[in-house]
Amino acid sequence: MEQSRKQFLKKFLIGAASAPVILQACKKDDLSGTSGSGSGSGSGSGSGTCTVAPTETAGPFPTITPSSLVRSDIRDDRTGVPLTMNITIKNTNNNCAVLAGAIVDVWHCDKDGYYSEYGGTAMQSVNYTGVHFLRGRQTTDANGLVSFTTIFPGWYSGRATHIHVHIYNSAGTSLKITQIAFPEGANNATVLVNASTANGYTKGMTGYTYNASDNIFSDDTAGVQLATISGSVSAGYVLTHIINVPG
Repeated sequence: MEQSRKQFLKKFLIGAASAPVILQACKKDDLSGTSGSGSGSGSGSGSGTCTVAPTETAGPFPTITPSSLVRSDIRDDRTGVPLTMNITIKNTNNNCAVLAGAIVDVWHCDKDGYYSEYGGTAMQSVNYTGVHFLRGRQTTDANGLVSFTTIFPGWYSGRATHIHVHIYNSAGTSLKITQIAFPEGANNATVLVNASTANGYTKGMTGYTYNASDNIFSDDTAGVQLATISGSVSAGYVLTHIINVPG
């Protein structure tokens, strides 16, 4: 199943002329900025610049009806190491001032690497078509902030740990589809969580695809997509990230 998923992702993301829309969605915006750090719990640097977040594909598992999932706690029945996501949206058309009233959709896989709303295929053998875990929508407050209660994502073959984000303006016009990366390094959160069998993470890091080899994050040399992660396995983690969009 994992090999099928990896092959599908490769075709989905770099497939040929038969998918021009997908190829266009995978194009990167300007990645200029300062370099980031990936040590310890980890932090990214892209949030400290006024660089537009790279545009990424929404697939292969986008939320089917995001407007029906307005909620801040997106866990449903999924278990794992707790994660609080604090995402701030800023407007590059206004000197990166915070963007209030923006609609923010997030989604990610569970600790085993599976997505809700999909399954029963070679791409994902486990059928989760009837559930909606780890998906949600919030509107930014006066500080441009949305917060979600979730679990630390697992991983699957061919991809580093990541979170999908789709941002709209208050009128519902799409501004940006992007992804959030997790820092890497010795004893960082990603390593510690995936070693936490007590919390149900069984894969460890064997076969893991690191950011430098990930087909989405490998060209993000400025660290624009890299989040800051703080906390511990026992207490849970907090993800902090700024996404700059052309508002």
